[in-house]
This record gives sequence, C-alpha cells and structure tokens, in this order.
Amino acid sequence: MEKSHSESLAAAEKELENGPLKERLAKKLSEHRVQVAVIGAAVLVFGTFMVLSPAVFLRPRIYVAFLSTAPFFGIMALGLTLILVSKQIDLSFPSTMALGAFVSASIFAATDNLLLGMLGGMSVGAVVGVLNGILVTKVGIPSIIATLGMMFALRGAVHVLSDGMSISLTALSGAPLRNVFVGMSPIGIPAQSLWFIGIAVLLWFLLFRHKFGDHVLFTGDNESAAQMMGVNTDLTKTLVFVILGVLAAFAGVLDSLRMLRWFPTLGEGYLLMTFGAVFVGGTSMFGGAGTIFGTFIGTFLVGSLEAGVIAAGLAGFWTRLFVGVLILVAVTIHALLSRR
Repeated sequence: MEKSHSESLAAAEKELENGPLKERLAKKLSEHRVQVAVIGAAVLVFGTFMVLSPAVFLRPRIYVAFLSTAPFFGIMALGLTLILVSKQIDLSFPSTMALGAFVSASIFAATDNLLLGMLGGMSVGAVVGVLNGILVTKVGIPSIIATLGMMFALRGAVHVLSDGMSISLTALSGAPLRNVFVGMSPIGIPAQSLWFIGIAVLLWFLLFRHKFGDHVLFTGDNESAAQMMGVNTDLTKTLVFVILGVLAAFAGVLDSLRMLRWFPTLGEGYLLMTFGAVFVGGTSMFGGAGTIFGTFIGTFLVGSLEAGVIAAGLAGFWTRLFVGVLILVAVTIHALLSRR
C-alpha cells in the first residue's frame, strides 16, 4: 500500500508539472498554426518528391539549385508580404524589377562602377514605390488598378529606353564584387540565398519587433481605427510600396548579375510565382496578418515544384497546374484554420 501511495503521489506530481507544459505547448501551436501548417506542407511535398525521385531529391545538388534560383522571386515575395498585410496589392513589381536592373546595368556600362549602378537601380525602385503610394493614398485609385497601370507603363518604358536590346555585363565575370552578391559563399551555398535569408530576418524584425510593423498590421486590420490611434496610414502604405520597389530592383540586379546580361523581359515570369510563394506561406489578402517565415518556406515550395515535376517524369507544363492546386489547398487550409 505504501508503494502504491508513493506511485500515486509521484504520478500526481508529474501530472501537475506536465499539465501547464501541455497547455503552453497547445497555446504555442495554436498561435503559430499557420507556420506549422506551412512546415507540414513542405515536409509532405519534399517527402513525396524524395519517394518519387530519390535519385534527384536525396542528393544535395538539387537543393543548391533551389538556393540559386528561388531567392530572386523570394526577395520580392518578402516585400509583397508587407503589401498584403497592409491590405493592399502590387502588380507592378516584375516591371520594377526590369526597370531597376536596366538603370543599374546602364550606369555600370557608363561608369564601370557596380555599386553606383546598384544604388541607381534601387533608387528607381524607391521612386516607383512612392508613385504607387501617391496614386493609392492621395489620388484614391485602388491599388490593384494603380499598380496594374504602372506595370504596363514601366514595362513599356523598359522596351522604349532599351530599344528592345539587352545589355551585356560580361565585364563583371570573375569580379570579386559580383561573387559577393551571386557567387558561391565560403559555406558552400549561393550568395544570393544568404541575401535572401538576411532580408527575411530584417523584415521579420521590422514587421513583428518594430513600431513600423505595428502600424502596418493596424492599417491592414482596421484603417479607421489605426488613424484614430494616431497612425499615419497614408505614409505607412506608401512605405510598404517603397520597400517592395527597392527589393524588386535589388532582385533584378542580382538576377542580371547571375546571367551576366540584362534582358528587357526580365521579371516577366515572376508574377505568379511570387504571389504563389506568399499565399502558400499563409498570408491572406484580407490584411492585418501575415508571416515572413511562411513566405520564406513558401518560396522554396513553389520553386521546387518544376524540378519535382520534371524529375517525376512529367512534362514541364504540369508545373502551373501543381502550383495552382498548391495555392488553392494552402489558402483553403489557412482559411479554415483562421475560422477556427
């Protein structure tokens, strides 16, 4: 009886200790259910690819390839996340990507100074962001219409200014500064992926650990209430457009450096992939909530689909089908989780 009583007492103490722990764990899982769902989707997708194509997805080479290509639209997806959190939308970033990279390549061709060219290109991206912000906040044009018009205008400007001709950047081949941005890092992964990670961390702190992030979240959740609390919602919306513009131009410069040539069509294939990364990551269009971590994982999910489809023996045009299905499934899951 004494032994049984001791065991019962020990069990009661253990239950008392573990009870709050389980509650805290359940609370954490509930708070981060979107991120958990994204991680689960990533495990499922990559696990399926490993089963269907073990010769490809059990070797590190394919993951190095993802790290080489995904950051270009992933960097823009991070900026687009802030746009959607503020309950806006931007369709102009692929054209901003091309225009910013064009200005950068042109300045480099004239001055032989890469840093000056990058500064010029990113400044153009910032100007585009300011123009988008003015059209939305001061003129009152809905963001989807304003940025749609800006997308066509900028793409037309790119073709007019370049006369439809590409710009060679082969002079940068082997340049140490190029390797800083798109070369192979000392730890064996492409440098552009390190920039992608760094920007993701920076924007995470900006959105969730800075007053500006609070303003973005408040503006997207309830703009009228945010204004009553003293938030300058017009400035907040303009700044998120500026951030995306700068990141789009930076991504364009990186992509041009990787290819050692600027093309007038740069960015044309990134619109759907960028939106796909954001939506798969768990950020909705309703504003007031978003996840930088989810966008980061969603980038690699979307970027891996084409390689996975081809490795599985299917034609490349199946990729869009799978991307569409993945977006629909992800958005449905996130909507159900949010409703709960």
